[in-house]
Amino acid sequence: MKQKVIMLMLLLQLLFLNSLSLKHSLAKPNANITIMGLVYCDMCSNNSFSKHSYFIPGVEVRIICRFNAASSRTREMLTFSANRTTNKLGLYKLDITSLEGVTCAEEAEKGSLMASCQASLIGSSSDSCNVPGYKTTTDQVVFKSERSNLCVYGFTSLNFKPLKKNLDLCGK
Repeated sequence: MKQKVIMLMLLLQLLFLNSLSLKHSLAKPNANITIMGLVYCDMCSNNSFSKHSYFIPGVEVRIICRFNAASSRTREMLTFSANRTTNKLGLYKLDITSLEGVTCAEEAEKGSLMASCQASLIGSSSDSCNVPGYKTTTDQVVFKSERSNLCVYGFTSLNFKPLKKNLDLCGK
């Protein structure tokens, strides 16, 4: 539950900051899409963020997304694949700006902007916390801004665990 609250707060901050920086125009621009998520060390190996958990910088994450795009003459499936590294706060982020043929607000009204998207752990930067816990996710929270044609996709958190559970720290 705590990881969902943390992710929701980060997404709201990003949405607010991006909406301030984007220029608004009368014509709907192409979609600006941000995909983001967090990676943490699950010290107690219970697949939840606890008071002993911490976010891991330097983790490599692979992001693969497929978007439906439409022009006046054709329908296409656009596929993106990228590796990202978490920052010092354990956050990875992929910005896709001006995605031609995809209009976030219009697609949201029709039902589905995104056909599929996933994030997967590639490797940990931590020697003490390097056993994959949640290593792949497709679960996400979506925020859309019709005014700026911004879509923010936030994944549920991925995590690593230590090789052995610290019983003094976490109990049995």
